[in-house]
Amino acid sequence: MNGVDWNTLRPEILQHYRSLVQIDSTAGHETLVVDYLKKVLEAEGIQTNTFAQDPKRANLVARLKGNGSKRPLLILAHTDVVGVQKEKWPVDPFGAVLKDGYVWGRGSKDDKPVLTANLMTMLLLKRSGVPLDRDVIFLAESGEEADPDGVGINFMVREHFGDIDAEFAMTEGGGADIQDGHVARVNIGTAEKVPARVRLIATGTAGHGSVPRLDNPLIHLGAAVEKVGRWQTPMRLNETTRMYFQKMSEISAPPRAGIYKALLDGKSADEAQKFLREHAPGEYSMLRTSVVPTMLKAGVGANVIPSEAEATIDIRALPDENVQVFFAEMAKVIDDPAVKIQPVPQTRPASPAK
Repeated sequence: MNGVDWNTLRPEILQHYRSLVQIDSTAGHETLVVDYLKKVLEAEGIQTNTFAQDPKRANLVARLKGNGSKRPLLILAHTDVVGVQKEKWPVDPFGAVLKDGYVWGRGSKDDKPVLTANLMTMLLLKRSGVPLDRDVIFLAESGEEADPDGVGINFMVREHFGDIDAEFAMTEGGGADIQDGHVARVNIGTAEKVPARVRLIATGTAGHGSVPRLDNPLIHLGAAVEKVGRWQTPMRLNETTRMYFQKMSEISAPPRAGIYKALLDGKSADEAQKFLREHAPGEYSMLRTSVVPTMLKAGVGANVIPSEAEATIDIRALPDENVQVFFAEMAKVIDDPAVKIQPVPQTRPASPAK
């Protein structure tokens, strides 16, 4: 698609992007996005198929045929978004409001931009008539954010793998950094961290709130959450992250270049990590298995000591992390027999270490 006039296409891209953001596609409403995509694609002569375990949570597949000399390329994005607390938003979360140079809305970053890019890729390939040596398959999948029933990619792999079978797959990940209105760098993900979430469960004796108890589960859970939340897990570079920080040390301006060099050569590595933790948490997380408290649940009344308190910890493990060994180390960090670590079952297979 040489010679594409992106300036001319900007209004169309923005229209689709905003239209998709304006669709409330929280769990249970993904078919609304499929309906939109189906209408746009088929208006340009691109055949689509929908596959649904749950009619309200459909998946869409569109395919542009190549000459078959190579196996297909799969481009995919998810249609669902996480829930919203509208009262916490300064704008309508499904208004796709243009504000301060950005499109504001739920899904404006995850994953409606990728959905829009994939849609435009299909449209432009079709319009240009560019000869393809492989099929290009577009999958818009439901249930990425919340899929306890396996209605999204699990359903497609289990029941309709032949419709999405490909040599390569491209989806969200990596990201770009914009500085002074220009793209400074584009990152490409070679593998993903492995979700290894756990629940910390503290138990004790229930009682009246007027009588302090040493075994109050909230006291034990609070201390445990504090410990794991501040735990600086070991830094460990792999082939991808080592190359990333090496290249960043070469192209970044001082003093950031020095921070990256310190990570690689071990000199002042602790200070470098401290800087990233405060100023570049995304890069800090790239260095290690991350541990982040996200949810708390306890109590039935303001005057009642509960018998149990629970915290959800979102752990994103490096691809080669031994998760069971990591859990054992976490137990040592917590160091409290009143707090148990309960792993949350995974719903999808882990990304292989690369």
